[in-house]
Amino acid sequence: MPHALKIWTLLTGNIRYEKIISTRNRGHGQWIEAPILAYLIETPNGRILYDVGCDYRKLANPALRTRHFTSMHSTVETPRMQADQRVPHYLERLGLTPADIDLVFISHLHFDHAGGLCDLPGCEVHIHRDELTAARTGLDNGVFADELANSDQWYLQTDEYEVAPGVEAITTPGHTAGHMSLFIHLPKGRPVILCGDAADLNENLTDEIAPGCCWQDNVEQALASIRKLKSLALIENAQLWPNHDLAFFKTLPEFPQWHD
Repeated sequence: MPHALKIWTLLTGNIRYEKIISTRNRGHGQWIEAPILAYLIETPNGRILYDVGCDYRKLANPALRTRHFTSMHSTVETPRMQADQRVPHYLERLGLTPADIDLVFISHLHFDHAGGLCDLPGCEVHIHRDELTAARTGLDNGVFADELANSDQWYLQTDEYEVAPGVEAITTPGHTAGHMSLFIHLPKGRPVILCGDAADLNENLTDEIAPGCCWQDNVEQALASIRKLKSLALIENAQLWPNHDLAFFKTLPEFPQWHD
């Protein structure tokens, strides 16, 4: 069976928010600290980035920071991101540049997952068609319109497919209209499923709790995606990696170490 070679976890920042953002109707008044993650995946056919973090410029510039994030402060604090947490900096530490990335796979278009595309000009970007269609409506306040500027150049997907040998796209809508996760076969250990925001926390998986924010309030679709991921993990003996779980993140190899 084809397999990927390595997964690097990239901590691209941190964000503090009320827990109900991650667990629907659970965690009112409880604020949690969450990592903002991207993943670099090496395959026999090249390198894939799964998500890219925030647009650093919006956080470094006081006027842009106020314009984009102040309105969220009732439930979400402004993300915290250092210059050395930008994706190109991580690549540089491995002796790479954005030109060495063969494909950027965006799970969904919220600012903490797609904003960093501005640091990766010229890269091939994959996104689900339904995700882009919904984002263009302007009805999802987690999407910043300027971050869709080059979307006419993206490669739009409509179903599950092999992204590269050993890496498969999994449709997991609910949190957003066209959310996608990744299934990764590895040479040594168990397969890994990058849940993306289909499951922010381990709690979403163990208790089958939908994300607090669901596109068009479609909770059942979000729960179906959680159950789909759990079923796939059971069948394939795969690990499920939640996306914003600080305790889980601390169990992963610290960059530049990798998981294989």
